[in-house]
Amino acid sequence: MSEPPGAVTLAESPAAHTPPETRLSAQRVQPLRKPGRWIATAVTLVLIAQFVHGLVSNPFYQWDRFGYWFWRPTILDGLLITLEVTAWSAVLGLLGGILLALARLSKSPVLRAASWTYVWALRSVPLIVVLLFLYNFSALYKTLSVGVPFGPAFFTFDESRLATDMAVAVVGLSLNEAAYAAEVVRGGILSVDQGQHEAAAALGLPKGYQFRRIVFPQALRSITPNYVNQLIGLIKSTSLVFYVSLLDLFGSAQSMGSTYPGDIVPLLLVVTVWYLILTSLVSVAQFYVERYYARGATRSLPPTPLQKLRTGLRDLRERARREAAV
Repeated sequence: MSEPPGAVTLAESPAAHTPPETRLSAQRVQPLRKPGRWIATAVTLVLIAQFVHGLVSNPFYQWDRFGYWFWRPTILDGLLITLEVTAWSAVLGLLGGILLALARLSKSPVLRAASWTYVWALRSVPLIVVLLFLYNFSALYKTLSVGVPFGPAFFTFDESRLATDMAVAVVGLSLNEAAYAAEVVRGGILSVDQGQHEAAAALGLPKGYQFRRIVFPQALRSITPNYVNQLIGLIKSTSLVFYVSLLDLFGSAQSMGSTYPGDIVPLLLVVTVWYLILTSLVSVAQFYVERYYARGATRSLPPTPLQKLRTGLRDLRERARREAAV
């Protein structure tokens, strides 16, 4: 069959003499268009811009007074009290939570029942009620004694002298925190593979050594993110100690707001920013703690924010170089 005039056969076409690799590289893959994503991005940027513009341009926020109050000694003293109460309550609450979790996992029905009852009661009662009850505890028990149960007392203490404002705040927050930490710790212990317990028992290791060196370090991978959420909640819960006459960060701002009613909004902004700083620092510490305990559980450790930034910049340079070469 004869070819039509002017036709180019496959053997004579330029594409037939082009290597396959060159033909594939010449074909650019067009990315899938996603207009919904671009619209959502644009709307989000507009809303963020409006929010920032409102913060900057609205005179009601009084940013000059915000700068005045941010570093005032009264605010900083309240901040130190907040940090002190948080530190003590976090440590005591975690220790109490570990003991309650071990009692909940014990084979003793009495310990299990007592632990369950404690967790049920403290999680059911609002924290402000616990603090106010402890603040008025001296009305119920004027003295505390140590001695033989239902018998003579060896030592007697005046409860009103022991129950300072700081002690009431730390004890109340620790009791409340222990109830929640107990469930976090118990969940972390239960997340450890049963084979780890069996292997440790097969080696004849003591129970205490098994828990300290084998079970608990592995449970921390599950405990850390959950307990950090509790810790962030604890930082914010310290604002309630103002109701037991302890001037923490919020209490100091509230006190200054009563004296200077025109500065209530700047003072609230000061408190908000300090709480944002504290919770952000805790979140950063959480990342590095999780990264530390991820060793041996993942093939590669998650990158740090600085490593992510370097990787992103390198990818942008490579993309720009490829675009310039085309």
